[in-house]
Amino acid sequence: MSHSETSADLVRHARLSGLLYIVIILCGLGAELVLRGPLIDFEDAVGTATAILAEPGRFRLAIAADLVMALSDAGLAITLYLMFHAFGPGLALSALVFRLIQTVLIVVSLMALMAACLVLTLTDAPADAASLALLFLDLHADGYDLGLIFFGVNSLIMAALVWRSGFFAKAFGAGLALAGVVYITGSSLRFFAPDLSSAFAPAYGLPILAETAFCLRLLLQRRVA
Repeated sequence: MSHSETSADLVRHARLSGLLYIVIILCGLGAELVLRGPLIDFEDAVGTATAILAEPGRFRLAIAADLVMALSDAGLAITLYLMFHAFGPGLALSALVFRLIQTVLIVVSLMALMAACLVLTLTDAPADAASLALLFLDLHADGYDLGLIFFGVNSLIMAALVWRSGFFAKAFGAGLALAGVVYITGSSLRFFAPDLSSAFAPAYGLPILAETAFCLRLLLQRRVA
């Protein structure tokens, strides 16, 4: 393959990756913070059930947004692999696998959301439907956090690939590495030290900044000289 062809491929894959990244960020944050999050209070099962039943369309829209996010994430895993496999085939394949594992876990956890919705809308719903629905919602949150552990590993590997490639400023690699550390730490705290989880929550702002910056950089990728 000629240098010009390699450059054209890089630009095409980078821009497609950037577009997919935008969809992931908007759908992921929109589903969690705008659509679903305001309806859920893990300390109030009845209040949560009431909120969901009052706006079932909003709750289902959040599930749809998460599904679009997962589909885009699978596509992004492939385009990033195509971009970076020349700079470390083993690393690029590892990043692909860890990101796809995260995607699978997110999709599987959506079943817990559907179960919560089903329990609440059954005509013969059990007396403890609200508590059972909240249990499913908590299971979804656990599944999401489990996926973030694998995504954190992916971020660390991607940081190494970005650093090695020479196509991007090393600051982007450092940002992805920091994001990986935050994801792994935050999810680990949720599972093994939940009392510290809330205090660590503001740290998730760092991955949002790092990933948004990398997303924009991908969109602005130009032909390599």
